[in-house]
Amino acid sequence: MASDMKSTLLLLAAVFALGLSASAQPTLPSADAVMTQAKTRAAAEHKNILLVFSASWCGPCKMFEAFLDDPKAGPIMNKFFVTARLDVGEKPGDKLHADSPGAEALRASLNGAEAGYPFLVMLDPAGKPIVNSFCPASLKCDPAGENIGYPATPPEIAWFMQMLRQAAPALLPKEADTLQTWLSQRGRS
Repeated sequence: MASDMKSTLLLLAAVFALGLSASAQPTLPSADAVMTQAKTRAAAEHKNILLVFSASWCGPCKMFEAFLDDPKAGPIMNKFFVTARLDVGEKPGDKLHADSPGAEALRASLNGAEAGYPFLVMLDPAGKPIVNSFCPASLKCDPAGENIGYPATPPEIAWFMQMLRQAAPALLPKEADTLQTWLSQRGRS
């Protein structure tokens, strides 16, 4: 009888622990860990880093992910960049999504604290910023001088292509045309 009681208590403890872990927020790698891994890979593969700050609820973030995952666009981006993704701006109390630890501080250090989503930064293999997704006022993005997020309008696409020329100078004209066409055909859906 004592062993039945002990077995029942152990079973209840296991069920309780399982319930707690199921309701807890996910544990994501820290921004430092993500960046360390990205820098190591970028140096080994002779690529730059595309750092993407996004949120699970962000529609334009999902559109940018589709661009990176596309069979035509993805391989071109992967040729020049190691992509590092960090979650920021998740809603407090969300049981399924959480901010990457340290991601908000990293975003702020890259002058993106007030940027919308996604916020993109292209960095060299050592993690030094080359260019970010704040569109220069001269390109007449709407609003001028703001984060383009997912590049969908002609001025946003023009800025994204300039970003690529700065951070991936070996990008071939044919590759640039493929990326620009992909973005132009999809716009904001």
